[in-house]
Amino acid sequence: MEDFCQHCSARIIAYTPKKRVNLLIGLTLAPHGGAFRFMKPEVSHLMATYSRLPIAFERGEGVWLWDTAGNRYLDALGGVAVMTLGHTHPDVVAAITEQAGKLVHTSNWFEIVEQEKLAAAICRVSGMERVFFCNSGAEANEAAIKLARLYGEGKGVNNPTIVVTQDAFHGRTLSTLSAGGNRSIQAGFEPLLTGFKRVPYDDLEAIQEVAANNSDVVAVLVEPILGESGIIIPHKGYLAGIRKICDQNGWLMMLDEVQTGIGRTGEWFAYQHEDLLPDVVTLAKALGSGIPIGACAARGHASTVLGPGSHGSTFGGNALASRVGRTVIEVMERDKLVPRAAQMGEYLLGRLKQVLINHPLVSDIRGKGLMLAVSLKKDIPDLQKIFLEAGLLVSVTGGGSIVRYLPPAIITNQEADQVANISADVLSGLGSG
Repeated sequence: MEDFCQHCSARIIAYTPKKRVNLLIGLTLAPHGGAFRFMKPEVSHLMATYSRLPIAFERGEGVWLWDTAGNRYLDALGGVAVMTLGHTHPDVVAAITEQAGKLVHTSNWFEIVEQEKLAAAICRVSGMERVFFCNSGAEANEAAIKLARLYGEGKGVNNPTIVVTQDAFHGRTLSTLSAGGNRSIQAGFEPLLTGFKRVPYDDLEAIQEVAANNSDVVAVLVEPILGESGIIIPHKGYLAGIRKICDQNGWLMMLDEVQTGIGRTGEWFAYQHEDLLPDVVTLAKALGSGIPIGACAARGHASTVLGPGSHGSTFGGNALASRVGRTVIEVMERDKLVPRAAQMGEYLLGRLKQVLINHPLVSDIRGKGLMLAVSLKKDIPDLQKIFLEAGLLVSVTGGGSIVRYLPPAIITNQEADQVANISADVLSGLGSG
């Protein structure tokens, strides 16, 4: 089908009805913003770095999103663990509006009052002492990697090496890509950076073996839960074991809490489920509630390694981002959303098990707080799109065999029931495979 808009003569590209939503072939705003809002451009000016689902969202409220055709979706993806407070939270909207009307950015050449306040709040809930601000989780991990190398240089180590794990994801910059353990996203970007020693995840003996045979190691960088690899939860005591090995060898314990941090697992940080403190912790995602911000927090000697000129960021921790970050922490404290994440995660996990435990396609159902996953016995092509057609936003990883749920902490029991019921309907429609 091809037609022309009656208002502006723009060419309309065909769309295909798919169950309850219209999966538009191409998306761009019509000149008048009227009846035919989305049309395929002759040439997209976006680099093809994403395999985008052909749908565009117009507004959100709480755990709900509406597309440009007016269809409503339950958001169990949360912007990939970002929207812990849900969409358009009134306190966040008010903070953005007020701060944007006063001051957005000056630069880190000057003191930033809101940045100081946010740093104090992060240290209060994390047990850290100092914070460096940036714009994303990858940048936060970049800062941690540089900090570890400078720490090693200060100890006289010629080739500072960081122990990392298989199947980890720390970002897509060159150093975080090198630190990660996913070959599919590393391919084509060789030569990767050296200075990393990779071991299996959840394997303390492998780390001890590295300690016994490598004098250049200065730190361990690990995710408390593997997020992008499908919510892989290590055995209890894994983090405590890493802490002990680091203490024995004078290494820094560095935790990537970009996805697990800010209440996602039912504690402010996942390491708080065990009786320990890391030396360095990185965070981002939920801290900004959609406003780009990242942070690398540290304590003890690690908090003094980076000095003037050793690292920096033009936009990191500007007045707007810092004001929003502080608001997020304040709202979560006020509304007790950290324990609520634990409560709702347990409830949703129970409901998913109730409706899926005997499904012939399901191999495992697991979760920690509001990080949950359903593993399937085989890859399902276009599985995320199938969920989308049913009105539920989820993440699909593991090549199409793992459904990942990262809903906002404000989700209700009724909404969690809907997540479970829609999941059961979708998987029932797929049969036994």
